[in-house]
Amino acid sequence: MAGAKPLVSWAFDCDPLSCLETLGAGQVIFEAKRIAIVGGGPAGLRAAEVCAAAGMKVVLFDAERSVGRKFLVAGKGGLNLTNAEPREIIANRYSGKTSDFWRGVLEVFDSGDLREWALELGFETFATKSGRVYLKDLKAAGLLRRWVARLREIGVVFQTNHRLVDLKPGGPFQLVFENGARTEADAVILALGGGSWPETGSDGRWFPLFEKLGLATRPLAPANCGWEHDWPPEVLQAAEGKPLKNIRVTAGEKSASGELILTRYGLEGGPLYALGSALRTMDAPAISIDLKPAHSVDQLVAKMESVRRSFASDARLRWKLGDAACALLARKEWKDAPSLAREAKNCVITLKGPRPIAEAISSAGGFRWEELTEDLMVKKIPELFVAGEMIDWEAPTGGFLLQACFATGTLAAQTACKFCR
Repeated sequence: MAGAKPLVSWAFDCDPLSCLETLGAGQVIFEAKRIAIVGGGPAGLRAAEVCAAAGMKVVLFDAERSVGRKFLVAGKGGLNLTNAEPREIIANRYSGKTSDFWRGVLEVFDSGDLREWALELGFETFATKSGRVYLKDLKAAGLLRRWVARLREIGVVFQTNHRLVDLKPGGPFQLVFENGARTEADAVILALGGGSWPETGSDGRWFPLFEKLGLATRPLAPANCGWEHDWPPEVLQAAEGKPLKNIRVTAGEKSASGELILTRYGLEGGPLYALGSALRTMDAPAISIDLKPAHSVDQLVAKMESVRRSFASDARLRWKLGDAACALLARKEWKDAPSLAREAKNCVITLKGPRPIAEAISSAGGFRWEELTEDLMVKKIPELFVAGEMIDWEAPTGGFLLQACFATGTLAAQTACKFCR
């Protein structure tokens, strides 16, 4: 178009959140939209990627000296990136909001998108029979390095050792950091994490920020963690560290199958992770373990038809029980096979409580959903957006945690970009 002025490219030779490209006298000053992202975990890094790709000027702040620290810890034993189950089934794995809401979030960025994203970075994935999706080389470090390099390539500026201590809404939004640094932004995305693994920076120290702003939160609680039970010494001697395999565990009206490990403090394992939300609502938490879910009481009794004494020891061979299952059954003396069979199908373990949040894989609680729109904008502060584990949701292990962090980071970033435009 005749007379149109050329677009101005930005040069980051000043504070990237406040600098302007100034033209000659009488000409227009073009100001690019500035988005500050606080939190360098998967949700924050993904939000930075989406915003930068949309042409925004992005600075990512993190309290630690490097980003992705919890991501690296999660990937030490093999990075379980996502889950290959259908989107509709994955949506049912999350609590805190309806499955319809989570289906909408996953439509923005689902497990297929996440696997394709990893491949674009040069990392292939594979799915196990259980649906868990892992990186082929299993480790998270290489993926994180390549990801951060790509973010730098597309213009994301990183500011580490910047712990956020104050937020001041207005035009523009003001951010204050513990080291004395201050900056401004047109929009802010918070992805500050939960309270598990505090040594990585996921320490929940952001709650006072929201109290000051009059925004509601729910106290953090350990999720995907072990639960405590006082075992008799003879049980520990026989079975500490031993697995309860192919069992079904019930808490209230919820059940989960898998494997538990008998530990010095109690029990650990996938079924407990899946039942954590149910257990936390119980006044007296307890689980019922079905040691032989593929058999009925009558079938188990039939296998013991010739036994007249030493019922628990004979059940080891006839029911193919491991050391941990035998130790549980040996806590009582049994005078007949039917009583032992009923115990094997309904072995009740009372629980004292969950392990400390610092030991948990993830946390429940956080920023309350009623403070957010469906696209993760804070209702009372339209220029503020929230993503990741700091929101009040939880999910079992199996790739669902990271999937939700990537998906909510994507959604919050897309919403922030729309707001800025």
